[in-house]
Formats: sequence, C-alpha cells, structure tokens
Amino acid sequence: MGGAGEIGKNMTAVEYAGAIVVVDAGLMFPENDMLGVDIVIPDIAYLLERRDQVRGIIITHGHEDHIGALPYVLPRLNVPIYATTLTRGLIEVKLKPHKLLKDATLHTIQTRETIALDPFTIETFHVSHSVPDGIGLAITTPVGTIVHSGDFKFDPSPVDGQLTDFAKLAELGGRGVLALFSDSTNADSPGHTPSEETITESFARVFAMAEGRVIVATFASNISRIQQVIDTAARFNRQVVIVGRSMQDNVKMAIELGYLRVPDGALIRADQMHQYAANGIVIVCTGGQGEPTSALVRMANHDHRQVTLTPGDTVILSATAIPGNEELINKTLDNLFRAGAIVYYDQLMDVHVSGHASREEQKLMINLLRPKYFIPIHGEYRHLVLHARLAQALGIPADNVFVVENGAVIEFDDHGNARLAH
Repeated sequence: MGGAGEIGKNMTAVEYAGAIVVVDAGLMFPENDMLGVDIVIPDIAYLLERRDQVRGIIITHGHEDHIGALPYVLPRLNVPIYATTLTRGLIEVKLKPHKLLKDATLHTIQTRETIALDPFTIETFHVSHSVPDGIGLAITTPVGTIVHSGDFKFDPSPVDGQLTDFAKLAELGGRGVLALFSDSTNADSPGHTPSEETITESFARVFAMAEGRVIVATFASNISRIQQVIDTAARFNRQVVIVGRSMQDNVKMAIELGYLRVPDGALIRADQMHQYAANGIVIVCTGGQGEPTSALVRMANHDHRQVTLTPGDTVILSATAIPGNEELINKTLDNLFRAGAIVYYDQLMDVHVSGHASREEQKLMINLLRPKYFIPIHGEYRHLVLHARLAQALGIPADNVFVVENGAVIEFDDHGNARLAH
C-alpha cells in the first residue's frame, strides 16, 4: 500500500480469511510537481472498505515514513496500534497536536514478544537502525510465516548498543520462512553500511575545529544522532540547545523514557545562550531535508526569532537527501554559505551514515532466513530490481521473486505457492 517503488509512505497489509494486520503507516515528502502539497500519505480505501476486519497496525519504528500518516489514518480507521516503547512515545508526540491521543488505542510491545491477533501470530525481533527500538516482524499465518525486515542494518557498534537479533533470524530461518519482505533502500550500495560509530569520530573532528557555535540539523525523530551530539558536546564542554517544537517534544519524551542520556546541566534554553561564549554552544535543530518551515532553513533565511547565523558558525547537515528534496537542500546549503557559515554535509565529510543495509548485509538477511519467496520493499524501482537480482544470485529461483509496486497483491495458497493476483 506504500513504500514499493518509492522511498516513503510505507504501509503493507497482510490478509487471511477476512482478517487484516497492517505494518506501518508512513508519509512521504511531495515530489517537485506536487505544487501546494505538504505531505503524501497512503491510499487506505481498501482498508476503509474492510475496517471491521483490520486487527491492528504494527509499527516497526518511529521515523516519519513509518508513523507520519497515523494522524490522518486514525480519524478514519481507529484501530489498535502496536509499537515498542520509544516508537510509542514518538507516536504520542505526533498525535497530541492533532488531539487524537485521547481516543487512540496504543499497545506497548517489546522485542522478542509474541502478539496474537487471530489468525495471526506475530513475533518481534530487534533490528539496528538510525533510531532505537526498531523491530522486524515474523507474521505466522495458517499458510506459513512471512517476515517483514523493517528498516535494518547489521551495525557492529550501534549508538544504543543493541545489535540486530542474529539469533532470532537464524531461528526463524531454521523453522522455515514462506516469504521475506526486505528493506531495499541501499540495494545499489556495495559492501557494508558504515557503523554509526563513524559519526562520533566525524563530530569530534568538527567540534575540535569549530571556533564558534556548532549547529547540527537532523530529523526530529533521529534520537541516536541527538545522543551522539549530546555526547560530543559533553566531551568538548559545550552546552546543548534544542531548537524547534518537534525536536524539543521528542527530546523531552526520550529523556523521560530513558532513551536519551543527558549529563546534568547539559541542556539549556535558547534564551540562555547569551550567557555562554559562542565556542561553548551547540544547537540541535530540524532542517536536514531543507524543509521550508524547519529551524535550519529559517536560520539560513535570517528569519528565525531565536537564532541568527553569523560568520564563524559551523553547520552540520546530518542527513541524506530523500529523493525529491535535493533542490530544497541545495538552496539551503547555498544560503548557509551566504551567511558565512562553515558547512559540513555528507559529500564533504562522514557526518551522516545510512540506517539501511547495503548489499552484503542484505545478502546476510536472505541467507539467515532462507525464504521460499522474496519480495523487495522500501525502495525506488531500481532498488527493488537490484535487490531482486541479489536474491536470485543467492539461489532463490526467479519465479519465486516478486518485484511489485504499490497496489500489487501477492496471493499464497494453502500449499504455500504464490502468484501475483490481477
């Protein structure tokens, strides 16, 4: 229902005998020709026609392309939501401004937990990503087990210290997997995705060189990256200022739930910055995608009410351009340079690493699970094709690999045979 042939608005429905479980409900940024459109969400008409059959929505992690549609879906399809602790916290922060929290049915789940939503049995397993508390799902149906990888990578040193659950993946592979739906985002990237640890080293180099303020732009939900900024700030004796409502709300929630570790006195308000020297400040804000209303873009345009960029400021864009956002990001970069800032972005230094598996890790996921059928998801069409070819190179027959786009239906019969329904 979303995320197949595109980056964003991820949503998948699994249906058996009149019962449906949904995985994720994300949004996508508009393409350049979508004038006047702020966000794009999945078409849920199929679910609305069968609303009594939907057992719930299971969320794999707290990024916008997986939870961002919930404020628009829930008023029309008010079904239970299942999410891990931090993901639930991010969902609550998102639903609150829409006044939807009171009526939402939210269930907290843990990794390695089993959820029974008749006739489905759903097992969760931890996956490393660029936000803590990410999970993949093993959905056992009467005709076999379907594994949804979630967004994953095999990071040997993740910020939260939680490795992808090799043991559970191997156990599932030993039991038998009917079909694997797997993250394809980096199917055109050879080797392994660099560890989040490389960011820590890059941040330290930038902080050591910076003579004025350091401003780091990232996603408001990128809790792991915010942790790295806080840790580096403490190392270089800088106070941390969180700018932007969504960023502030997420940071507050993550601290309360224990997902952000902040030294006493490390966080200060924006109106306290004048009490400190410029080289004693780091600002964390949104705007890594050049979003027009984000804090960084307003700073770059000299219309932010709390922060005015000055020559000598160092700006780090810790994000990879989402397809379609390149023009906005380039415009923001130009404005930052015009303001006299020293700017670092991924083409100049390793200030961001992907949260998604590269080809060698994608191979490992396939080899651990050894599925009968393979369906690449979460990627533009070229990523899906490249991931499909990878699966075939590992021995999955071409007839058992389905490259599909949004709206496709794959049917499995009682004998575990699959076909593309028309």
